[in-house]
Amino acid sequence: MKVILLQDVKTLGKKGDIVEVNDGYARNFIFPKKFGVEANAKNMNDLKLQKANDERVAAKNLADAQEFAKVLESKEVIVKLKTGEGGKTFGSVSSKEIADEAKAQHDLDIDKKKIQLTEPIKNLGTYEVVVKLHPQVSAKLKVTVKEA
Repeated sequence: MKVILLQDVKTLGKKGDIVEVNDGYARNFIFPKKFGVEANAKNMNDLKLQKANDERVAAKNLADAQEFAKVLESKEVIVKLKTGEGGKTFGSVSSKEIADEAKAQHDLDIDKKKIQLTEPIKNLGTYEVVVKLHPQVSAKLKVTVKEA
């Protein structure tokens, strides 16, 4: 019997796959647990429409991420950091602080988890920070650390 999987099943395949299974396995395990449905004409058409919709949504998300990346690259975020004698800083700049300052200064919503700092920023100056917006899109945000 051919079955369309509605969820990932470890031994069979991923969501949306069409797999061939024994009739008893389908009736007693896959259908009752809502892991899949029978691959008839209606369900195949629904799957095709769902995949087309998913592709459309993925393309829109990619376009939005590329657009937001252009906006990010044109902006500069200024973060103030306390310093002592000789320009020695107290603490470091975290991704949360960068996200908060971007929101306050430019009204940009950036998730702190998407800001990728290779190492904590502990000195004054200008840095380029990578922001991973989408698996295929990343932007460089200019962060300037100044004395408070």
